[in-house]
Amino acid sequence: MAWTLSAAETAFRDEVRDFLARELTPELRTAGRRCSGIFTDYEYGNRWHRILAKRGWSVPHWPVEHGGTGWTPMQHYLFASELAAADAPPRAPMGPGMVAPVIIAFGTEAQKRAWLPGIRSGEDYWCQGYSEPQSGSDLASLQCKAVRQSGEGDHYVINGTKIWTTHAQYANRMFCLVRTASGGKPQQGISFLCFDIPAPGITIRPIISISGDHELNQVFFDDVRVPAEGLIGEENQGWAIAKYLLQHERGGAWAPMLRARLRRLSTAADAAFAANTGHDGHDGDEAGDMALRLAEMDCAIDALEATELQSLRAQARGEPHGIRPSMGKVLGSELRQRLTELGVEIAGHYAAASLPLDDGLAGELPIPEEAVFSMSAYLNDRAASIYAGSNEVQRNIVAAHLLAR
Repeated sequence: MAWTLSAAETAFRDEVRDFLARELTPELRTAGRRCSGIFTDYEYGNRWHRILAKRGWSVPHWPVEHGGTGWTPMQHYLFASELAAADAPPRAPMGPGMVAPVIIAFGTEAQKRAWLPGIRSGEDYWCQGYSEPQSGSDLASLQCKAVRQSGEGDHYVINGTKIWTTHAQYANRMFCLVRTASGGKPQQGISFLCFDIPAPGITIRPIISISGDHELNQVFFDDVRVPAEGLIGEENQGWAIAKYLLQHERGGAWAPMLRARLRRLSTAADAAFAANTGHDGHDGDEAGDMALRLAEMDCAIDALEATELQSLRAQARGEPHGIRPSMGKVLGSELRQRLTELGVEIAGHYAAASLPLDDGLAGELPIPEEAVFSMSAYLNDRAASIYAGSNEVQRNIVAAHLLAR
């Protein structure tokens, strides 16, 4: 999608490109291309975060007084677009993009001083304790309990479990929703706690995805003592804070990442179908069909990008998020899944091109990374329409908003 950039925006884009050309190493670019999940493993993602931190660009969306850049909404979008186009490793959002906005909005000055610098620098790595085995999208039903006790220091004692806890095996801090009261509406008895991990009584059990990735974990709490000073906001105010955080988790720009993946898929498809035509005389019908489907994806990404740019303009006017995060989550995650489905089909044509030829000689078609990792990306992205609030729930949110108008 063509943009009309001002002179200042063009200069900013060129500054970002120059930085990426200098600092984004081939190893980090490879990690970005091979990422089958929504962000790369700790080793590469945190390394890239620390490089950005040295430049002052690790948390550009934060307020300037806490280390943000003060960029315009369009500069933020250009930054995300250039990172995606350069195959930069997608970074874990749990610290910079999820708990940090909560700390800034609801935390005390002491909490901001204690936690924000470590998130900004990459010294601290956070994980999210939200879902439970019986409480996924329905967070109001969570049962992990925290009881406040005095005596040897004001603290909470946590018992229960959290599941689908991404990168808990790397994290040294957790933000967690816990039940601190029962009775009345279930939303009224939830609190938001931040604390260090690992700690006595915490067990982290890995969950290996069907894609073979170890991103997820189940975390068990057995009489875990955490300081009460980790309470964000007021006790039993956690539901309002959780909803605020989810706007940040579901928001953000999807189109830059989708366009980068589409570019790599198009390159892989061109080579695969060209090889197949040369091997077995296909008339090109399949290649034409795939080209049409890729073009349809290009149009769909253009439409999503236009929606995101409209959202940027609304943000610049100071308008509330409204249903935009829910809309973006549905559209972005489902386009992501469709791209991975096309990736598996394209990879299949590489397999066909490598079958023995009539003269008994095997084909020698080099297989690009996008095809090699297509199945793991496909399997990993089956969860895209579930995480951060299932798409069914997001559609209900959109419908309720529109019907109430």
